[in-house]
Amino acid sequence: MKHVLVISTSYPSAADPLSGAVIARSMAALVRREGWRVTVISPFGTAPVMDANGSQAEPPEVSLEDGVEVHRPRFTQVPGTSADSDTKAITEAALPVARRIDSAHPVDLIEAQSFFPDGPVAARLAKALSKPLSMKARGRDITYWGGKDFALAEMQRAAEQAEGLLSVSKALLQDMDELGLPVDKASAHYTGLDRDRFRPLDHTQLRSQLSQVLKFPLPDNAPLLVSVGSLIEHKGQHLAIAALPEIPRARLILAGKGEDEAKLRRLAEDLGVAERVLFAGSLDHDVLPLILSAADVMVLPTASEGLANAWVEALACGTPIVTSDVGGAREIITSDKAGRLLPEPTPQAIAASVNAVLNYPPNPMDVAAQAERFSWDAHAAELAAHYDGLLSG
Repeated sequence: MKHVLVISTSYPSAADPLSGAVIARSMAALVRREGWRVTVISPFGTAPVMDANGSQAEPPEVSLEDGVEVHRPRFTQVPGTSADSDTKAITEAALPVARRIDSAHPVDLIEAQSFFPDGPVAARLAKALSKPLSMKARGRDITYWGGKDFALAEMQRAAEQAEGLLSVSKALLQDMDELGLPVDKASAHYTGLDRDRFRPLDHTQLRSQLSQVLKFPLPDNAPLLVSVGSLIEHKGQHLAIAALPEIPRARLILAGKGEDEAKLRRLAEDLGVAERVLFAGSLDHDVLPLILSAADVMVLPTASEGLANAWVEALACGTPIVTSDVGGAREIITSDKAGRLLPEPTPQAIAASVNAVLNYPPNPMDVAAQAERFSWDAHAAELAAHYDGLLSG
């Protein structure tokens, strides 16, 4: 079996089940293909992470998850700093684990699941173990960390060392090129989709059932908007809330959690729309398709993105999207059936675009057809071909 060692500082755990969920599904899809073994190293900063009961939540150091062995070595996070900025500390935690993994089951290739911090860490491990290296750009690693001189220098060195590079969208390849990254050895690799789970569901009684489960009124005559993503400023939930006064009767469900929740709650109160906004937190992956299918529009006025998995999942559920014209959005929203691209990310533009979709709603099956090219099987097949090309080259 070909053995891929994956470095990913973002990976689902009990402390944060949504972090890196798309990466976990990608690796699980590859393992389902015959002849592939995947081991993940997901270093875990030791700064306390509190669970809902107020106690520190830490994932197990080794676990088997969907056929993927996951190792979570601890590293010391300097108080007051970002856990993903200290690539030296992460490398020191990961290298001994990587050596043990390689001794038990020889590794064929090392993959970084982001350009930063995963890229520099994976590059050091690949050099220490004399293995080929692949790296994948996801969005914020390029648009945010690419603006930090120290991080960009590390990314450039790692990318030059890598045998091959991937990007979640074609648009992100252009951003990489502007940063001086070697896109001549890079290609776009789109996300996958669980087509059994994300599909248009019958609206009959769906909202009333969700209303009972979520304990949030969802009147049939009120437009339902949903925004999926971490509650952080660049995702733009504050703009979606600010647009609500101009979208009559609309309810907004925020699916996600994050550092901006208290600020967003205050904003909803100040604008007099708090009763129309539900902070749903991290949703079970079985509940999210129900909400997306029940919604009229998925709103994500994000400031930056590679290619949001939430875009693809919303389309697959028959729900049009209103989102910023960033990253790979134009590769997803190719017609009005898929939704609207915001001319600018303002509350007024959001309200106008949402109202335009509500006034002329597309057929859910026509919307879902926009996501037909996405599946985890196709994603894994392309990933396996990428790895095979690097190993045979």
